Amino acid sequence: MKVAISGKGGVGKTTISSLLVNQLVSQGQTVLAIDADPNGNLAGALGYDESKSGKITPLIENKQLIESRTGAKPGASGGVFILNPKVDDLVERFSVQVNGARLLVTGELKEALSGCYCSENALLRSFLKHLIVEREEWVVLDMEAGFEHLTRGTAESVSVLLIVVEPGQRALNTADKITALGRQMNIKQIGYVINKVHSQEQIKSIAYHFGQSQIWGVLPFDVKVVESDFTGKTLCNEWPGVNEVIAGLLNNINDIHKKEMKLNV
Repeated sequence: MKVAISGKGGVGKTTISSLLVNQLVSQGQTVLAIDADPNGNLAGALGYDESKSGKITPLIENKQLIESRTGAKPGASGGVFILNPKVDDLVERFSVQVNGARLLVTGELKEALSGCYCSENALLRSFLKHLIVEREEWVVLDMEAGFEHLTRGTAESVSVLLIVVEPGQRALNTADKITALGRQMNIKQIGYVINKVHSQEQIKSIAYHFGQSQIWGVLPFDVKVVESDFTGKTLCNEWPGVNEVIAGLLNNINDIHKKEMKLNV
């Protein structure tokens, strides 16, 4: 099962990603967490202690790896490079163990205007295709507000696109754009988690916007989320009731995936 989590910056994508990973681990699942957000903080949310274990270098910043796999120096203009480099050993080599899950940080795709970054992008796209299309375990991708990392063929293999939205027009507008892009890329299952809710009226308004059946989880605003960011504590241990909400979200994802599998038989 491959779950991509997206939404406007600041809505709580990383919070939801970490809670989902922790819930899967608690259920005995093998989970690979991928931080594909350029402002990624998934490691800390999962409980990774950088002061003790060292900084995690994103794949796309590993110049020696990129050159050895693609045959081209990162940032070099022109020349020939390998479009489909070997990537099937990268999880084992570069992921870290965090509270029962494996975590790997990819970094963001490089802009063409900042120089020729073709070799970096080739490695990253090949790696994400390997994760989504070829690996069997649960993969949870903490994405930015878009799918720059994914090709059309890779996106089509995503089991579920989970869009996190908070009360507010900007968050709704961003979610609408992500939804449209997901449909263009043939992602069949798209659902929403409402985060930072203050009232039932906010839930009703957002549910009306997207459709009640598409709301797969609701999380209230809680100051403990802010406090945990300062203390470095994982939310699954600090936020009363959150595990039940995430378990319900996971049940929704599983049910929808099972229905889709039956339709494809």
